[in-house]
Amino acid sequence: MNQDKMHLVNKIFNNETIRTVWDKEQEKYFISVVDIVRVVSESDNPRNYWKVLKHRLKQEGNESVTNCNQLKLKSSDGKYYNTDVVDIEGMFRIIESIPSKNAEPIKQWLAKLGSERIDETFDPSLAAQRAIDLYRSKGFDEKWIAKRIKGIQDRKQLTDVWKDGGITESKEYAILTNEIYKEWSGMTAKQYKSFKGLRKESLRDNMTDVEVALADLGEIATREIAKKKNPKGLNENIEVARRGGKIAGNAREDLEKEIGESVVTSNNALNYEYVDEKEIEMK
Repeated sequence: MNQDKMHLVNKIFNNETIRTVWDKEQEKYFISVVDIVRVVSESDNPRNYWKVLKHRLKQEGNESVTNCNQLKLKSSDGKYYNTDVVDIEGMFRIIESIPSKNAEPIKQWLAKLGSERIDETFDPSLAAQRAIDLYRSKGFDEKWIAKRIKGIQDRKQLTDVWKDGGITESKEYAILTNEIYKEWSGMTAKQYKSFKGLRKESLRDNMTDVEVALADLGEIATREIAKKKNPKGLNENIEVARRGGKIAGNAREDLEKEIGESVVTSNNALNYEYVDEKEIEMK
């Protein structure tokens, strides 16, 4: 199944042809600006429309939109050309800049999302319920959802301990998480996602119950060791993260000896399978 066109983009544009590509390095989807303009503005010459709009936005000082990336995208003639692309955030900003009846439903949807997020700041339980409802809509059963919510709470307790140890940067949290994962799975989180064929999807959401248990064990062990040892700074916390991950790694080794097979699997929860366009052409 080719899922190069993300479900969100398809939904927003009523399944119109919007060229969407995945950047492995940045772990982002990028969307063709000309395709967005064509669908939203209904212009007969979307390239010229974007040229004029881009000039106007630049004059207004909207650098976040006008400083587009360029990627080679396949055109209708089968050839690849450098094309202006934006990420999801940039896509919405362009839509908001186009005066068109086609843009209104999207703008209203964005306004509704913003209102919901404000409501959640006053009543955080709304956010929790939204997460539960989303998991239900994806087909996860109630027991799995309960464990997942508990895992989120456990993760928060770990990051709180890290924060007490002087960890403040998101990059540092990612480094420590990777140290735990490497000790029990042999892979970083990014490598693990690639192994499972995932892109933006949550790694934890696509683990088996055994994988989730090992991930939880590694993080809980790290948390408890850190509470006792009180490490300070990134280097000391890395050492503790490795020790916590090793405990989960030992548990994995023991289980695999008993059952005679690896418990780390490439399977994912919803059978995602991404096929690159070039791979399709070779078949």
